[in-house]
Amino acid sequence: MLQASYQEELIEAGCDEAGRGCLAGPVFAAAVILPKGFSHPELNDSKQLSEKQREELRTVIEDRALAFAVASIDNNEIDHINILKASFKAMHLAIEKLEIRPRFLLIDGNRFIKYKRIPHQCIIKGDATFMSIAAASILAKTYRDDLMKRLHDEFPQYGWINNKGYGTEAHRKAIEQYGLSKYHRKSFRLITRQEELF
Repeated sequence: MLQASYQEELIEAGCDEAGRGCLAGPVFAAAVILPKGFSHPELNDSKQLSEKQREELRTVIEDRALAFAVASIDNNEIDHINILKASFKAMHLAIEKLEIRPRFLLIDGNRFIKYKRIPHQCIIKGDATFMSIAAASILAKTYRDDLMKRLHDEFPQYGWINNKGYGTEAHRKAIEQYGLSKYHRKSFRLITRQEELF
């Protein structure tokens, strides 16, 4: 059973990202403020859920959250500022978009760049520990997956409808065969002899 909150006094938002390790596409982040007493038997880290479960939970979260927001940073900016900074920036943008201002942030992972003056706590495997982070992980993942499915229609040769931009063997082989698309992260090591693609 996931924990409801880290502390009880301040309005708390859970934050998580999706797509940090992908070879193509943006990194997405979400911030979620859940109401007191919220619970759902299937709520968990998005990686532990099926696609169908994630989609069903996304509807529940969007319907019942006090506030939620999703933001993304595209592959060009990832190449420019690096993926870690891009992940933090996406989280900051999601927090900024929340209709309710949180007074405490729960961050999945072990590092974060402070957002304004709001105190935060980093939680390793937080998406499997706290409900609000799990909810954020589900929104970030489903929004990103939806985008990668749309981008698949533009570049079907990379199989993004299945791999969502992650570095599967089939995806890497497609890069070797077809080169890079405009959505690939050129700062990532995409194939063994990458320099030949430029």
